[in-house]
Amino acid sequence: MNTALITGASSGIGKELAKIHASKKGDVVLVARREQALNELKAELEQAYGITATVITADLSEPDSANNIFQATEAAGIQIDILINNAGFGGHGKFHERDLAKDQAMMQVNMVSLVNLTHLYLQGMVQRNSGKILHVASTAGFIPGPLQAVYYATKAFVNSFSQAIAQELSDTNVTSTALCPGAVATEFVAAGDLEGTTTWDNAATAKSVAQCGYDAMMRGDLLKINEGRLAFLLKWVIPFLPRKMVLKLSQQSMEKH
Repeated sequence: MNTALITGASSGIGKELAKIHASKKGDVVLVARREQALNELKAELEQAYGITATVITADLSEPDSANNIFQATEAAGIQIDILINNAGFGGHGKFHERDLAKDQAMMQVNMVSLVNLTHLYLQGMVQRNSGKILHVASTAGFIPGPLQAVYYATKAFVNSFSQAIAQELSDTNVTSTALCPGAVATEFVAAGDLEGTTTWDNAATAKSVAQCGYDAMMRGDLLKINEGRLAFLLKWVIPFLPRKMVLKLSQQSMEKH
């Protein structure tokens, strides 16, 4: 498997995933809104690793974006062997006080475009009986998130969707992996108006999370949490706490200090 398509490739985890794949002599298709940043990354990867990087500018909040991306790779004759659905964003505040259009755009990027891209590229993978999909989900998908209600809900969707299709693909050589990181130090924090929340005080680096996710994808893991402590809490502590306590703790982690 050689060519990986990566959404949200202009920065953060997506950029690091592109670097990892290129370092293994894999070609990349870089997808994001910022053309200049993508072209700079393309030049960097091609010079450093001697691979081919293709740039596709797209805004995944637009309903036709996934189909446009697919048509672009088809027209260029590029076979996508690895699909990395990394693009996503959050937002802070009480749901009823937030701009509904922003939350609708969030749902489009985090869920709908992710589903559309998966459907478009998965069919070819199944036909070839070869392929890997990595969905960058979140530990946020394990609990409700007061003050980030829609974001946490979108990640719960991604966690569920990824595992369901993984089971459907269990009789093939195609795998679906959900990467569920905790807090990561990326542009996500500023873009989502999340500065000042305690959750990001000890955030992991994008590079470490990308490596964790890439390795999990290559193994065909069902789900990967990047931090052992978080995994323990989510699997063995939180499920046994009273629900109202979980919700209160979740909200406190999102309150600004």
